[in-house]
Amino acid sequence: MRLLRTAAALLLAATAALAGSPARAAEPPGHRAQFPTGTSTAPDGRTALTDPAGRELRLRGFNLDKYAEATEDDIRSAAAHGFTLLRVAVSWTRLEPGPGRYDRAELDRLHHLLDLAERYGLLALIDFHQDVYGPRFGGGDRGVPVWATRDEGLPFVPDPDDWFAGYFQPAVQAAFRHLYDDRDLRRAQSDFYTRIARELRGHRSLLGYDLFNEPFGPIPGDPTDPADQAAGAAELERGRLAGMYRRLITAVRAADTRAWLFIEPTVLVGQGVPTELPGFDDPRPGPPRLGYAPHFYDTAVESGADWDESGGFVEAYVAAIGAYPAAHRLPVLVGEWGPPDTRRPGNTALVRRQVAAMETISSGWAMWYWCRGTGGYCALAPDGSPAPGAEPAFSPYPTALAGHLVDAVYTPADRHYRLGYTTGAASGPTVLALPAAAYPDGARVTVSGVPAARTAVEQPRPGRSGSVRITLPPTRPGTAVSVTVTPR
Repeated sequence: MRLLRTAAALLLAATAALAGSPARAAEPPGHRAQFPTGTSTAPDGRTALTDPAGRELRLRGFNLDKYAEATEDDIRSAAAHGFTLLRVAVSWTRLEPGPGRYDRAELDRLHHLLDLAERYGLLALIDFHQDVYGPRFGGGDRGVPVWATRDEGLPFVPDPDDWFAGYFQPAVQAAFRHLYDDRDLRRAQSDFYTRIARELRGHRSLLGYDLFNEPFGPIPGDPTDPADQAAGAAELERGRLAGMYRRLITAVRAADTRAWLFIEPTVLVGQGVPTELPGFDDPRPGPPRLGYAPHFYDTAVESGADWDESGGFVEAYVAAIGAYPAAHRLPVLVGEWGPPDTRRPGNTALVRRQVAAMETISSGWAMWYWCRGTGGYCALAPDGSPAPGAEPAFSPYPTALAGHLVDAVYTPADRHYRLGYTTGAASGPTVLALPAAAYPDGARVTVSGVPAARTAVEQPRPGRSGSVRITLPPTRPGTAVSVTVTPR
């Protein structure tokens, strides 16, 4: 489901069964991202976010710079490019600088950002962010506050060439252990989550909460040894981390029963290590609103290498994340992904492969991150256009799908897009987002697989994001449908 706040509309209506019926109205200029109210599980076992009509909803968007400091121009620009999701990093340190003392200016800043998201029709996922635990270990004012940091006086020696290596330092290992184990720190963390949920509940733009960014913790043995890392991560996910998630789910639900709550595995999933997290209960009344939010990073690329397709990273990742959400019927929302520099040839190929993979394994994603530049993860060039190599992230996609997605392929070279899906029991049209970055002069949309289809298309104005609605005649569930989009 993609926001089309400034969209003019594309219309694709009716078939032989609907011959003589008036064409559907264009997607209204005020079209907004739809809040998902439930889930559906496809025959292949994938669970998707859905609207009340049972259509699969898809979210695409970006992480914002840390923390809640994006401008209105950033939000407006994301909407104008056809995106509907913002992942908003927040810092416990900044919001609660002293025990029980909240910074009103920081809370107001967060409210303002959600107000902007609502104004431009996007949904916001609040990311409780940390990197290497918190400011005691460098990195400014992000993460767990100093007053909630207990490192036992153990050593911490940062590596200027590898920030992630800080997680393996004895002081950081100790700090995580105390956060997981100490009763007063558990209570302080839970109180913080309840306070933020109470502050933001009911906001129309609030999708929900990503409960803990890139969780890590004490690793028995040698934390730099891959085997010990895998064993330690499995132990953490089955025990301490699972316990934290249960506490945080309860803490948010004490204030908010509407929001979606997403859990993350450790970052080892990016190395093809399946999660050992257990299932979780949602105490809200009605069906659960829980989701799974793994990250999608190649370790070698993060360390500065250009991506090597022969390494099998994408295949290993897809294999690693599938079983857990299938077993627990959780929708997947990839919370972070994207190489440091999309312009390098291997990384350009990586972006294309990642977008294609996420179409079939997730209900959406948030790329890292929304900024202008000539590298350093910026998805935009200095002039605000898609950065070279990032074009697949700005491709068409179904915002609401009256069926189950089979595959979707976009080729940046000729801007051809093909969507394959099978019909289901959902009612209403399928809606595609057609970003202006991909189709500045408009597009042609054709549908095949449905007999005697008649298509009428009204193109959006050049340079504006638009949508196209596809209404099929009565069809048997499971009918294969193919949609093709080409530039004019």
